[in-house]
Amino acid sequence: MIKIPPYPAKGDTIAIVCPAGFMPYEKAATCISVLQDWGYKVRPGKTLGSQFHYFSGTDEERLADLQMMLDDKEVKAILFGRGGYGMSRIIDRLDFKIFKRHPKWLVGFSDITVLHAHVYQQFNIATLHAPMAAAFNDGEYENEFIQSLRKALKGGLSNYSCDIHSLNRTGKAEGDLIGGNLSLVAHLIGSVSSFKTKGKILFLEDVGEYIYNVDRMMIQLKRSGMLQQLAGLVIGGFSEMKDTTTPFGTDVFNAIHSHIKEYDYPVCFDFPVSHEKNNYALKVGATHQLNVSKNKVSLKELR
Repeated sequence: MIKIPPYPAKGDTIAIVCPAGFMPYEKAATCISVLQDWGYKVRPGKTLGSQFHYFSGTDEERLADLQMMLDDKEVKAILFGRGGYGMSRIIDRLDFKIFKRHPKWLVGFSDITVLHAHVYQQFNIATLHAPMAAAFNDGEYENEFIQSLRKALKGGLSNYSCDIHSLNRTGKAEGDLIGGNLSLVAHLIGSVSSFKTKGKILFLEDVGEYIYNVDRMMIQLKRSGMLQQLAGLVIGGFSEMKDTTTPFGTDVFNAIHSHIKEYDYPVCFDFPVSHEKNNYALKVGATHQLNVSKNKVSLKELR
């Protein structure tokens, strides 16, 4: 059974740290204010607003900042400022002894997929694949996707739906929901953090990749055995895709479809989980039901 961390109550503390790329402090100002309006205390980490080349600090600084928040029992959730790149540089040096005894919600996406996968596979603890601090800016904290994060933090069960897509495969599936950024899911193959996918509902999204590279990563997932025994597959947004000077010859969804068409589990395309605004909060590790019909797609969290 998956372990669900306690949901933060009003007055509890949510930390904001940047374990990967650099993020200016001012880009998190709206998020901090909104979290306070929601009734939480906010504790910014030292890496928010700090910079070391591309990163928010040296490996040692980023490691220390995240470790402190993992260990602090007053911190009930950790919201990551941004992704980028850097979690895999420190993941094997994090100490999860206190976290295992006193789990808390880890909230983010993109490069944070490394942490979601590691915590699920190693400790069977649920995490939140959800919008991060910058997504609150420009009044967007009022949209349904940021509000889905608010609902998730309060313990609400998710129940999302989206439009049908011509490449969908109908059917119903039930299983633990796992996944995240395709580049990171592929990157983790062969490591102790890699998702074990048998009987699971896998979701994937990505941004800024060449179509041929998405094709290659799907082949990597397939050859590793990750696609064969899924309960279901959710393909999210693949935004800002790029093509080569000599065109690859197909769009990104058809490239993905070519590698999963032989299987019989339900599949939906263009689900609202992405690097764009359309990014619902999803509880990684929690049991979900995926229903893909000719008229509707739904993804529902089960107790």
